[in-house]
This record gives sequence, C-alpha cells and structure tokens, in this order.
Amino acid sequence: MTATFNHTIIAARDRHESARFLKELLELAEAPSWGPFASLLLSGGVLLQFAEPPVEEIQMQHYAFLVDDELFDRAYARLCEQGVEHWADPQMRRPGETNEGHGGRGVYFKDPAGHAMELITRPYL
Repeated sequence: MTATFNHTIIAARDRHESARFLKELLELAEAPSWGPFASLLLSGGVLLQFAEPPVEEIQMQHYAFLVDDELFDRAYARLCEQGVEHWADPQMRRPGETNEGHGGRGVYFKDPAGHAMELITRPYL
C-alpha cells in the first residue's frame, strides 16, 4: 500500500464555527464527530478534524484546497458576500483580488481561527 493522507487536526477557538465556515464555503460533507472534534470530509476520504486546544494563542497554519473552477466561483462569491478579507498573494499585499498563477486561479483568506487558507484551481506541480 502506498502512503496516502488520511486526516489532520486543525486548532480552532470554536471548533463548530471553524468547521461550519469551511463546510459552507467549500460545500463539504459533515463526517461523524466524536470527542473533542468537529469533522469534515474531503474527497478521497480525508478528514479535517477541528479541535479547541488548551492554549491561549493558536499558531497560524496554512491549508490549501484544490477546487474546480465552478466551486472556486461559488466559494469566492461567498467570501465576497460575507465580507471576508482576502488577497491574491500570501504576503497579503493585493487585497480584494484573486491571482492567475500556475495556469489557474487562486485566493488567500483567513478562517475564523486565523489560519491562512488558500483556494486554487490548478495544482502547483
């Protein structure tokens, strides 16, 4: 068996709020949640599990999602409708824009916990 990515735990101030934000933005399916986790299911069976760590400050992490052009359009419209600040670049120097890098489109934004999220329509490799 080759190695495949199975799941990750994403630190959140409010696990339900963070899970709901991505669920609605990316039209994801809920997965069974247990214990301290609020879970979402990506294609390929990958689980995103949101948990509230016992720390004051959450360290920002980066999560990038490959989406098709139609979902990108719908998700980007949701970001704009909700007034979510977003940028064309990871340095956050081009606010309110998307990019056309790597033959596709991309956008950066922060989730409710402050993690740097990215949507791209073409993989980098």
